[in-house]
Amino acid sequence: MSEVNQFDWVDFYKELSGKLLQYKDNREALIKNVRKIYELTGINLPTLEKDNQIIDIDPFTFFGLFNKKLTDTNRLSILKAIAELFDVKAPVPTAFDSIPVLNPQNATFYYFIPDRGDDDIQDLWELFDSALAYAKDPSPETIAKVSKYFDLCINKKGNGNSKITMGLYWIAPNALLNLDQRNSWYIYESGKIPEDIVKTLPEIEAKIPSDKYFDIVEKLRAYLQSDNSQLKDFKELSYAAWRYSEQVNQEQATAKKVEAQRENKGAAIADEGVETIHYWIYAPGDGAMYWDEFYSTGIMGIGWDAIGDLSAYNTKSEMRQAMQEKIDPSRSFKNDAHATWQFVNEMKPGDIIFAKKGMHQMIGRGVVASDYEFDPQRNHYKNIRQVKWTHKGEWQHPGQAVMKTLTDITAYTDYVEKLNSLFESEIENDIAEPIEMDLKPYDADMFLEEVYMDKTKYDTLVALVEKKKNVILQGAPGVGKTFAAKRLAYSIMGVKDPSRVMMVQFHQSYSYEDFIMGFRPTQEGGFELKHGAFYDFCKSAEVDSEDTPYFFIIDEINRGNLSKIFGELFMLIESDKRGIELKLLYADEKFSVPKNVYIIGMMNTADRSLAMMDYALRRRFAFFDMDPGFNTKGFRQYQEGLQSEKFNKLIDRVEALNADIASDDSLGEGFCIGHSYFCELKETSDQTLSGIVEFELAPLLKEYWFDEPAKAKTWIDDLRSAIK
Repeated sequence: MSEVNQFDWVDFYKELSGKLLQYKDNREALIKNVRKIYELTGINLPTLEKDNQIIDIDPFTFFGLFNKKLTDTNRLSILKAIAELFDVKAPVPTAFDSIPVLNPQNATFYYFIPDRGDDDIQDLWELFDSALAYAKDPSPETIAKVSKYFDLCINKKGNGNSKITMGLYWIAPNALLNLDQRNSWYIYESGKIPEDIVKTLPEIEAKIPSDKYFDIVEKLRAYLQSDNSQLKDFKELSYAAWRYSEQVNQEQATAKKVEAQRENKGAAIADEGVETIHYWIYAPGDGAMYWDEFYSTGIMGIGWDAIGDLSAYNTKSEMRQAMQEKIDPSRSFKNDAHATWQFVNEMKPGDIIFAKKGMHQMIGRGVVASDYEFDPQRNHYKNIRQVKWTHKGEWQHPGQAVMKTLTDITAYTDYVEKLNSLFESEIENDIAEPIEMDLKPYDADMFLEEVYMDKTKYDTLVALVEKKKNVILQGAPGVGKTFAAKRLAYSIMGVKDPSRVMMVQFHQSYSYEDFIMGFRPTQEGGFELKHGAFYDFCKSAEVDSEDTPYFFIIDEINRGNLSKIFGELFMLIESDKRGIELKLLYADEKFSVPKNVYIIGMMNTADRSLAMMDYALRRRFAFFDMDPGFNTKGFRQYQEGLQSEKFNKLIDRVEALNADIASDDSLGEGFCIGHSYFCELKETSDQTLSGIVEFELAPLLKEYWFDEPAKAKTWIDDLRSAIK
């Protein structure tokens, strides 16, 4: 590995550490420079103290300003401003390989006043100072001093292995090891470090003591510097851990990904590499008996101490069985095992926690700030997560809360809105910021890699969207309309931002009340006016810049009663009527569709049961034909990669079948077989190909030629013969 290019951040960070140490006894000047950084860059100052009335700051939190989830543009802007203000001569780094980053919701190494101790920030400065001294001269004296402050700082509220060790790694990557989740997994579980080495290492604890930490550091350093290791230092180890964990995560993503879908109201569309916030309602012990402790220590805990470390169980069934064996064999524990499994495996940093007491009172709100931890030193509730609690008090719960200890309420959007509204006036401005900042770029080339469409057709489609603002993708089953729609949105936005894309599906029961607004029954027995999916989406887009596009996607658009659903929006959605206001049916309110909202509908042209679209609505949309992509460059490359003669023969027969369908007067091109039936195949065994023919294509052909069964049979037999 080339350290000059790949790890060019090391010299900059090292010089900056020395500059920063000069502010140990002049923190007021440091705070002024922090504010200047954000004045120079034009980036919003993150929350570093309640109401940002900053009176003190530690050096690790300073490093965290640019070592958290940021766009590369913002990160470089901050570093350039720092180089100017602190007179750092080393080149501003251009690559950040192997650098672990903080979760922005938990990016300070101290708690805000009044929840932190008097010496908390001073102890962090002493750790910083002693760590730099140790890096220069690892003598018994420097080890003793850095160990003292390591133990003090790691045991402070809100800190743990990941934050403290990544802070040390930032300032001394050649001397000190990062023990965040990725590195710990890579060292102890991935199999990449020899078993005989791993057996000599101390076990990882929730807040590892300094003697065990330095034992790990020295033993791994010795191994990395030996002839037995291809990796030669902690930087290369950290980079290898990141790469390998990304590979494993990607391989397991499909199997593990379970996203709740929002009924009727739609949901922001997630995609690989895009995470969405989940919302949980949680009871901190029976009658909230541990609430004060959990709030003061910055954690949330769940019971079941009798079955030990919950991460040791591979399935819910294993957890359930352990509960029965160790607690009570006569009980089911079905719901309990589900809750513990979610607490360990499905909850993630950034999720929102609503704390409750009983069924009628809310007592707090917080943001999950760590992965699952098992703390054997605790007397009770040893299964914990770090939480940045944002609220503490008493609020009346709307209606009656569920009795379970932990419940994922993400799918119940109305309920989430009500709970959020309880805390709305006090919620910190930066709570939602990380979701916007941690976005993956997406462009036309990426679209064409995933969607089998020619570039000329893609350019035409984009031009239609930008001009008409309302486009319907129409085509036969299997041409990838839904798959293409969200990627089309991302490609125009230039980024995978799920907060700006929403999807609903029309059906015969879908109404204006679902789409715009209407009266809905309440738990108290009355009715209240509720906003619909499109209304809320337009209001979100309205407050953003007109140059920032938002995409509302409607699946099966021609299955709904369109006149009933759109109502007065018939006029408002026209491209030249955007911004014009009309009074809504149910409210004394004028409403307009913002200019930055684009509508993408999908329509299946092979569904005989659907009526023709209303002409008034048809006039307001551009219609784009999605054709089978068998002859596109992307599909041909995919086909060649499979290297299957039977697959090639089957595709040839399907193309011949499509020619027959297109020439059939009772069918036509809108009924052709799409390429999606054959995509994302991992292998092309006889069983796989036969399954496509027998259970997907054959029933479709029988429906197409229901009045010509002999013709359907001829083509089905023809497809079967291709894979014999």
